[in-house]
Amino acid sequence: MQGPSRAAAAASREAFTGALAAGADRARLAEELFAVVGVLDGSATLRRAVADPSREGSDKAQLAERLFAGKVSAETLVVLKGAVAQRWSAERDLSDSIESYAVEAVIAQAETAGRADRLEDELFRFERIVAADPALRAALSDTQAPADSRGDLVSSLLRDKVTPETLVLARQAVVAPRGRRFDRVVERYLETASSRREQQTAVVTAAVPLDDTQRHRLAQALSGIYGKSVQVNVILDPEVVGGIRVQVGDEVVDGTILRRLEEARRLIAG
Repeated sequence: MQGPSRAAAAASREAFTGALAAGADRARLAEELFAVVGVLDGSATLRRAVADPSREGSDKAQLAERLFAGKVSAETLVVLKGAVAQRWSAERDLSDSIESYAVEAVIAQAETAGRADRLEDELFRFERIVAADPALRAALSDTQAPADSRGDLVSSLLRDKVTPETLVLARQAVVAPRGRRFDRVVERYLETASSRREQQTAVVTAAVPLDDTQRHRLAQALSGIYGKSVQVNVILDPEVVGGIRVQVGDEVVDGTILRRLEEARRLIAG
């Protein structure tokens, strides 16, 4: 986002956090905000009207009220008006921000139920499952298939196996990718989760699964290094042979046997 949109996002966030603080139904707020994004994405005329930087914020807020009053909850309308009243650099920035509030509302619901850690882990694991299965990835990315059919496929795979919040976000990522690949959508959702929870995310590549004790110890060690909570997401890759590779943001610590073998081969070749 360019400067004006960053300022707009910060200002519009106040309406969103205010709605959460006031006790808004988080599940309904998320559902309705996702629906609003769908409406904006589906109408270039409306999108231009509510994101037009030359129009007064109050005029755009009134337009949003005329269009959505009675169709969404009062809390959702407050969040929407708070967003459209700002000055955005690009139309996409407005809809992206509303989408991020919807995702955050789902995460807030998971936090209330004590399921936020599980949500992040499950969503990450599902993305890896899809990435490793070309047929499944193709089925979920087939824009020629009805969106509801793709969503139903996700439900059939995950229902009763994951938290309700994980299912909501997994379905949303497939039903409304908004021109992005599935992995990019999930990555964005997980970034929103990390930002909300003020934590880092460590992607750990290992040859074998880490048990709960190992994951906890690694998370504690990384938390000590980075000074904040760290969510550990594990990718299994038998080719690493042994050890682990840890990536936090742009920082990578590679302690795998594979890396040491590659270094040995380079020394021999040299």
